[in-house]
Amino acid sequence: MTETMNLHFLEELGLKELNNGTSTGLNNFSNGEVIESYSPVDGKLIGKVKATTQKDYNKVISEATKAFKEWRHVPAPKRGEIVRQFGEKLRKYKEPLGKLVSYEMGKSLQEGYGEVQEMIDICDFAVGLSRQLNGATLHSERPLHRMYDQYHPLGVVGIISAFNFPVAVWAWNTALAWICGDVCIWKPSEKAPLCGVACQNIMAEVLKENDLPEGICGLINGDYKVGEMMTTDTKIPLISATGSTRMGRIVGATVAQRFGKSLLELGGNNAIIITPSADLEMTIVGALFGAVGTAGQRCTSTRRLIIHEDVYDTVKEKLAAAYGQIKIGNPLDEKNHMGPVIDHDSVNTYLAAIEKAKAEGGKVVVEGGVLEGEGYESGCYVKPCIIEAKNEMEIVQSETFAPILYLLKYSGGLENAIEQQNGVAQGLSSAIMTNNMRESEMFLSYQGSDCGIANVNIGTSGAEIGGAFGGEKETGGGRESGSDAWKIYMRRQTNTINYSTELPLAQGIKFEF
Repeated sequence: MTETMNLHFLEELGLKELNNGTSTGLNNFSNGEVIESYSPVDGKLIGKVKATTQKDYNKVISEATKAFKEWRHVPAPKRGEIVRQFGEKLRKYKEPLGKLVSYEMGKSLQEGYGEVQEMIDICDFAVGLSRQLNGATLHSERPLHRMYDQYHPLGVVGIISAFNFPVAVWAWNTALAWICGDVCIWKPSEKAPLCGVACQNIMAEVLKENDLPEGICGLINGDYKVGEMMTTDTKIPLISATGSTRMGRIVGATVAQRFGKSLLELGGNNAIIITPSADLEMTIVGALFGAVGTAGQRCTSTRRLIIHEDVYDTVKEKLAAAYGQIKIGNPLDEKNHMGPVIDHDSVNTYLAAIEKAKAEGGKVVVEGGVLEGEGYESGCYVKPCIIEAKNEMEIVQSETFAPILYLLKYSGGLENAIEQQNGVAQGLSSAIMTNNMRESEMFLSYQGSDCGIANVNIGTSGAEIGGAFGGEKETGGGRESGSDAWKIYMRRQTNTINYSTELPLAQGIKFEF
């Protein structure tokens, strides 16, 4: 374990012994391959876990299936109480877990703490929801009959999460699934496996203190082959998967083939439209955070600015000046705004995207590149880059998980900007900066943004847990977190009760005896 900085937070999270490998969940020690977790912050080895084997997985699914039979009998408000206790544990461990997120993934410490706070918030939301899993009472066309909808737990929910939000997205899913009466098996990203082990340790405390089966919260580790164990398993009725569009196509098709349900949160190619009436000071702040936050590795990161020609040059100038003030370095130092990207593969993808943009005619406004020297030894620190481009360029049409921002110009009315914004395959998040009420209403109408999230006078990132999170088109169509997203974790049932002394048949059919 690296000695380059104080890593006491690992011990606080029960990760002290991870140099020799660890269990994949449920305390069964695996014979799988060793997965080494290196920090993009300093390139040092943090710890090791062992990948889940098929034998391990069979044990995890067996324990989960057994636990579900007990958990589903616990009244929903009582399940909410367990989630409340989990939220309290997260408050206790917020500092060490936030530091682990920052160190293992590379996002700023403030963002690491913020991610754990999202976990706490969704627990609070779920606790209230545990008393509101409402169905609907319906009026029957038949006399002395009553109809209603109700919802039942699905069973075992499989969760596949990505490296960029190594703990929060899991919590969005599992907190809701638990109060719905489901149990969960989680495959965290192989790029941030220690975050998964830490969360497993925290929830294990809650389950032990309440004498509940540990199969309520299962963990498996490994690459896509381990994920396939879940996606092909008919004992898992729902797979929630967050990641690339390429991954989503595979998961969606595999789960659909066995008639399972998928909740897909995939790529984003998010844009902010900047109109002539926009408050430019507010605009620069929103665009800067959207493009640079998490080193451009959020699914909601701002990839494109669609700027009216009347304010284009002003926005470009102000944004370039703001980029010059960004501090890049160790994300555990709160003075820095941006940390590293996740690994060297991401660095290479970033560099290739810049070269492709140039080859397609893009004009660099703020130069990119890899940072070198003291503090940048991991080789994962890159400069945020701004490029003037055209929406139809192939590189602009794709999502690059890195801090590259494309400036696009529009003229004429707002419909021209909306056409550019919607003119990509992805449909996650979108925003407009305007002080014109008609423009904002048009953007939010059926003829406006085609994304799952549409904001006015805020950026594309920073969604609240109270709203349903997700997108359309190649973003997958899934919805997580707030609103009525809970319904996907349950099976819907329509009930009819006849309290008369007769049995009226459908379509007026009569049987004479």
